[in-house]
Amino acid sequence: GPNMAFVIAQGVAYGARGGAVAALGIGAADLVLTALTAGGMSAVLNAWPPAFDLIRYAGVVYLLHLAWKAVRPRSAAGVGVAQLSLRTVFLRALLNSLLNPKALLFFMVFLPQFVDAGRGAVAAQLLILGGVLSVISTVFHALLGGMGGAARRFLGRHPRAAGAQPYALATVLLLLAIRLVLMRRPL
Repeated sequence: GPNMAFVIAQGVAYGARGGAVAALGIGAADLVLTALTAGGMSAVLNAWPPAFDLIRYAGVVYLLHLAWKAVRPRSAAGVGVAQLSLRTVFLRALLNSLLNPKALLFFMVFLPQFVDAGRGAVAAQLLILGGVLSVISTVFHALLGGMGGAARRFLGRHPRAAGAQPYALATVLLLLAIRLVLMRRPL
């Protein structure tokens, strides 16, 4: 999905360190989504159905923006390729994940299945489960970021392949945006 594509792209662009920071941003977003789930975000989405579409279309716009940035001429970006700060990589990963309606749906649908209302403290159970899921997600995405860092080294030795990389990334982002547009709101 968008998170995997983003973290690999950051690994390719900024090395394993950039991929790891992107993974931390995704993990932080997972914690935010967990808090929203524990706080009753699913009730808001059920009460006001357009909220889901707003999140979905914001995600589409963001993916299209990232695709454009991947392939726009370097001269339009200024002289040379600007290196992003690790803080910016983190914030972009956070935003990428928060604007992914499938991630929100995953948290709203997946986590509650493992909560035992009979034990009470439902919100606390959701927060614990979400915290565990966030740690697992962060480790998984950090490994993907490391793979992106390895791809960066490969691309450094193969300039032709490096020239195709922005177009491959833009294609993946465009396909993900199209998939979001075609996605139906769950009942």
